[in-house]
Amino acid sequence: MNIHEAIQTRRSIALVDEQAVPKELIEQIIEAGTYAPSHHRSEPWRFFVLRGEGRKKLGKVFKEITTAQQEDPQSEESQAKIARSESNPLRAPVIIAVGVEPSDKDNIILKEEFAAVSSAVQNMLLTAHGLGLGAVWRTGAICYHPDVRDFFGLSEQGEISAFIYLGYSDFEPKPFTRTHFKELTAWID
Repeated sequence: MNIHEAIQTRRSIALVDEQAVPKELIEQIIEAGTYAPSHHRSEPWRFFVLRGEGRKKLGKVFKEITTAQQEDPQSEESQAKIARSESNPLRAPVIIAVGVEPSDKDNIILKEEFAAVSSAVQNMLLTAHGLGLGAVWRTGAICYHPDVRDFFGLSEQGEISAFIYLGYSDFEPKPFTRTHFKELTAWID
């Protein structure tokens, strides 16, 4: 598969089975992330691989955050929301959490650190696709909660930018049409 085909055919695949993903493939995906561009070679990305019980540990953090956010944590509705939040990390056999740890050098612009990590995530998603794996980039408000940052040991300036849920899937996403690039492009000569 050439790079253009990979870009055009990659889709978010959230439906994966529990089949283990070999460590070597996970490492290839992470390595691809490190080839993203970063201004001044700051390499602001940090990677955390959660498998097995590690996913449950993250689920406990999600449960604590969600419980604290409920007006009445004992209500049936709140209990369902809390249980769903706790089980979210179990949707795939592997989660690669991708964090931003900004450099403290004077010449570093914070937005550029986040852009670099987003580029790393795209490299990782394309690599997973090329390896025949299903992957989806998940975030949401809980992703940016300080307790999540602390769980991963990031600094106060750090933040999780992506949870990449990864696994094997036989799900075939439906093709869809993107807005043609010509409608989104202005040529300034």
